[in-house]
Parts: sequence; C-alpha cells; structure tokens
Amino acid sequence: MNFKKIASVLLIAGMATAAFAADGEFSLKGNVQTQATKMIADDSSNLSSYWIRANVGGQYKSENLDGLIMLRIFAPQFGNKIKDGNGKTTSYDKILADLYWANYKWSYGDHNYNIKIGHWKTDWSQSTHYGTYIDKDLTARGLWMRDYSHNALELGWKTGYSQLNAMFATRDNKFNSGYIRIEEALKFDIPLEAKFAYRSNIFDLIQNNVLHTQRLAAYLSIQPFSAFRIYGEYAYIFTQDDAVDTKAKHYLAPENKYLQPGKKYHPFYLGAEIAPKEGFLNTLMSSLYIEWERIGDRQKIHDTEDKMDDWAWTVAWAKKVGQSKFQFSVYSGNEISDVGFAFRLTSTFK
Repeated sequence: MNFKKIASVLLIAGMATAAFAADGEFSLKGNVQTQATKMIADDSSNLSSYWIRANVGGQYKSENLDGLIMLRIFAPQFGNKIKDGNGKTTSYDKILADLYWANYKWSYGDHNYNIKIGHWKTDWSQSTHYGTYIDKDLTARGLWMRDYSHNALELGWKTGYSQLNAMFATRDNKFNSGYIRIEEALKFDIPLEAKFAYRSNIFDLIQNNVLHTQRLAAYLSIQPFSAFRIYGEYAYIFTQDDAVDTKAKHYLAPENKYLQPGKKYHPFYLGAEIAPKEGFLNTLMSSLYIEWERIGDRQKIHDTEDKMDDWAWTVAWAKKVGQSKFQFSVYSGNEISDVGFAFRLTSTFK
C-alpha cells in the first residue's frame, strides 16, 4: 500500500470518527481469546484442539442508530491453507468479517421500533454445548456459545414485556436460498424470561426444488433465588412428508443432511446455574452451570457407525477477574462415559 492510499484511509477514518462523535458515541472494543480442549479417549495428540484468536472492532450508539463492526483474526497456524504456485500448501492469516450491522430505531408512545440490517449472530445458549435449536445444526456442538450467523433484514417491535422480531435472511447473494425467523421474547418484572421462535426455509421454495423444513422452539428461564436459576429449551423440527426430485435442475440440498422427508426431531436440554453474589463462593466463581441434553436418534443424525448416546451432560465453571474471564468445563463426548475438558481465557480491551 503506497503513501497516498495510507493517507486516504487515515483521512476517511478521521472523518468517520468526527461524524460519529458529533451525533453519538463511538468506541473501540476488542479481546484476545485462547481455547484448548482434550478428550480423554483421544491419545493421538496432546490436545484435541487449540487456538488463539483476536476480535477487534468499533461500536456506535446514538438515539436513533446503533452499529457494530467486528473482525475476527487468527494466526497462520489456526488460519486458512492454500496451495502456492509450486503446489505446496501455504498457511496464512485468516481474517473474518465476524459482525457488521446497523440498527435504526425510533419510538412512538410506549412502543419502540427498529430495523436492523447486516450480518449478526443469535444465541439462546447459556453455558456450553447445548441449545439454539431454532437455528443450529443438531450435529454441531459449541463451547460457551451456540451462536448462528445471519445475513438479514429484521423488523422489531418492543412494548411492555414483549420484544417481537421478524427476520428475513438469505444464505446466498441472490436471495434464492433463505428463511424467515420470527421470535417473541418476554421479560417480566419477576425473574422470569421466556422466548418462542419459528423458522421456515420459505425463500428456498420460490426458485428451487427443495424440502420444506419448519422449526419451532421455546426457551424458559426462572430464578427462584438470587443466586440460583433453572432454564431449558425445547424444539420441534419437522420436514415435509413428500420427497422431491434430487435430479431436478434446480434441486437444492437441505441445509443439514438429516432433514429428510417426514423426519421429526424433539431436542431439548435442562440446566441450572449457581451464581453467588457475595461471600466465599463468589470469590471462587461467578457462575457454575450443570446441563443435560437429549437428542433422539443422535447416532442416525450423525450418520455414523460409531456408538453415540442420545443423552449428553456438561458441568461448566466461569470466573470474571477484572477484564479477564476464565472458563472451564467438563463434558461428555459421543457416549455418556466419554469425558472431555475445555478451557478458555478471554482478555477484553475497551
């Protein structure tokens, strides 16, 4: 990059910062994260997985507009690999446009409205592997997050205890593949929270020969005591009974292989969180989570000959110390008796 290009970038950045400062609040944010996992049964490597990554970006807040842009950066050892001119594999840094969205908002009486557009994530999970069945692949697990990325336009309406969102999302650059997602979130004066959601791959049906899959999900969280909370999530996922012609010109494969004609799934999990606010236990931990999950026919969903139990469990510990967050979990693998460990450290800069 030559001097003129560098000067132009700096000039644009300075003008953008000045514009943001005039109308609202703009701040830089970022963190560095490292994570390691180890399954006891995995004796082929010292660790089952390991990575270090950075997240950096900027956030803007004002009365009528919010926005966020975040980049996720991995070192070459954890990044992409391509073949160079000699046909050899070469590693290089991986930089992802992780989040970028703008949210326009306004009020009318006791009603608040918003229009959000961009690329962002939703996550219903609480501690580690489970949940967010309204969006996620049932074969995929996640550690300390079950987020799902959307490229979407979303309309929101908030009044009283209710927050209603209607999302129109695409999975390609022509809106030939996509879905609608409607979510109702309820937060009450008492420590009770509920969410309900519906998702349908309706945009897939317009231009393609494809199976129609619908998802319904419900989430409930109640806190009977200040330091104790119980929560859970249930979903009903069903695909149309009639098969489609897989050799048709505009055939589109389902988002997940197990979404086949007539198939129905009822995944759910239950969890409890202990979060002491003071005393010795608060010194030891910010939160302790215990969760059980069941996905029927898990082995068939994974399409594997390896034995897999329908039930799974996890125990997770989290502790915040200043700008750092430590997380450690013990969890089951393919079978209840398979035990794995995971550790993550997040160091936040603001």
